[in-house]
Amino acid sequence: MLYLIPTPVGNMEDMTFRAVRLLKEADLILCEDTRTSGILLKHFDITEKRLWAHHKFNEHTTARGIVERLKSGETVCLITDAGTPGISDPGFYLVREAVEAGIEVHTLPGATAFVPALVSSGLPCDRFCFEGFLPQKKGRQTRLTELAQEPRTMIIYESPRRVVKTLEQLIEFFGEDRRMSACREISKIHEESVRGTIKEVLEHFKEHEPKGEFVIIIEGKSKKEKVKS
Repeated sequence: MLYLIPTPVGNMEDMTFRAVRLLKEADLILCEDTRTSGILLKHFDITEKRLWAHHKFNEHTTARGIVERLKSGETVCLITDAGTPGISDPGFYLVREAVEAGIEVHTLPGATAFVPALVSSGLPCDRFCFEGFLPQKKGRQTRLTELAQEPRTMIIYESPRRVVKTLEQLIEFFGEDRRMSACREISKIHEESVRGTIKEVLEHFKEHEPKGEFVIIIEGKSKKEKVKS
């Protein structure tokens, strides 16, 4: 059995009882960074398990050996540094290989950054599109041009050092009056949601240095909105 285990994006109390139990029972725990995950496991008194590094740089080479262990009857848990595996984190490739090999795969419900940011944004959350991290160079302008016409609420992940630049680009492609919310430090002590127009949020972070990982929620294009020439 392969289990995908969400881990807290900030507050350790967001870890579920079931997640702790399965990690204690697992034969092998896969993680992005053994140092980061070691701190998490120690917090929950899970110290005897063997950790394997499984991340975007080695997942293609390690997946086959992991699948063989699953075939032999072992229980394997995959965790990432924070959040749900596969959501802007490693996980997809291993799941695909396991499914093709006939392995049972279960994903626990749990922490992920974009859901609380979306629900608390004040923007429609009945329909939305999740973009994760936008392309950094090639394809970025094309994707922003496409998203400018998207009628659903949009979700983007961004790092603090690129937030201001991204907001400036959103104004360029979406206009300055679109409503949005920029949520940072989800579930941590300094959690903050800055809401308003893109212009207002940009002005805020030009005056206040962006800190922490960001989830940007953007209003979809309304039917009344004029198409940019």
